[in-house]
This record gives sequence, C-alpha cells and structure tokens, in this order.
Amino acid sequence: MAINSWPVEERPREKLLARGPHALSDAELLAIFLRTGVRGKTAVDLARELLSGFGGLRGVFAADRTRLCAAAGLGPAKYAQLQAVLEMARRHLGESLKRGNPLVDPQITRGYLISRLRDLPQEVFCCLYLDNRHRMIALEELFHGTLDGASVHPRVVVRKALEHNAAALIFAHNHPSGIAEPSDADRRLTQRLKEALALVDIRVLDHFVVGDGEAVSFAERGLL
Repeated sequence: MAINSWPVEERPREKLLARGPHALSDAELLAIFLRTGVRGKTAVDLARELLSGFGGLRGVFAADRTRLCAAAGLGPAKYAQLQAVLEMARRHLGESLKRGNPLVDPQITRGYLISRLRDLPQEVFCCLYLDNRHRMIALEELFHGTLDGASVHPRVVVRKALEHNAAALIFAHNHPSGIAEPSDADRRLTQRLKEALALVDIRVLDHFVVGDGEAVSFAERGLL
C-alpha cells in the first residue's frame, strides 16, 4: 500500500509536522529523505532494508559512494544529498561551538569532534584553537596516520597556534579501532605539546580521544 493511502497520522512527513522529528523512527526519518520507494516497496520499506543492510543510520551515512550507489533506490544524486546533510549537521555543530564556550558546553564539543573524527579510516590529529574567552576560532586537521612522537611535531602545533592568535588549545584525535582509551603514547605526546606551548604562554585545556561514538577527555581523567 502506498504511503499516501496510509492514515494521515501514520505518514512520516505528516507525523513529523504534527509531533516533531523526535517522534519518528530511524526508518521514518530516512523515508522522508528518500521521498519515494521502488516498485513494490514504499519509502519506509526501502528505508528499513537500507538500515538493516548497512547496520543503522550511521552505517548509511558512513558508506562509501560505490556501496551506497549500488543499493536499490539510491544512486549518485542520493549519495550527494546524504553527504550534504551530514556536512550541514557538522557545520551546525561547529557554529554552535563558535557561539559558545567549549568548557561550558562540553557535550557540544564532544558531539562536534565525534561527528568529525569517528568514521575516519586513519588516525587524524586536530587542534581546536580558542581565544582568550575560550571561544572557538577554528579547527584544523594537522597530522594524519599513526600518531606518535615522530609524526606530530610540536613546532608545527606552536606555529599554527600563533598564526591563529590562540590563547588556548584543545587537542583531539581518533582511534580507528573504535576504542577511545588513551594510550601511553597519547599521554607522552600530550605532555610534550603542553610543555612546548607553555613556552609561548598558550594553555592546553583538554585532549579528546575519539572512538566508536564516544570521546574520552584527558581533563576529566585528570591526565593534564
């Protein structure tokens, strides 16, 4: 049965307008994005199949272009739309962070860093540059690959911080394994960077290690 034959209160779009997006299931939200189904299947049916095949919404968003475009009912246009939605969500979180204080709104900071880093296939080390009121100036990805004392250069971190006229920094990097627990190498690296930045009077406020949907804070663990 086509969705437009369903009772009005059960149609995803009408349900969202009447009750808000929080009232919809993942399949209903994805169905609104898909707009149409395929022969013999409604958009909700198709959404359920996609969620099952990709392991949930995160799997759909994280899928590469080739795999996603091969799924029934999808193609390059839908892939582009999905990537645009994901990037808009990241930018929304980034703008929220710029307007606020990462120390006052730690969950916004966590959410932003998780959205940026958790699905990357390799380790990426980022710096979040803050002004003297701890408002976000910018976030940059500085180093890629296995992170250790040889691959992350304190002089580069210091130079970039001075270029941004930052008063403080928050570091972040991901563990592609999905385990967010800081390693001994992470601790040594953080201490080296903290000491280098102290020479130019720039504070290190935190270092987040991003795993599979979580981010561990050095500051909360008492590791700074």
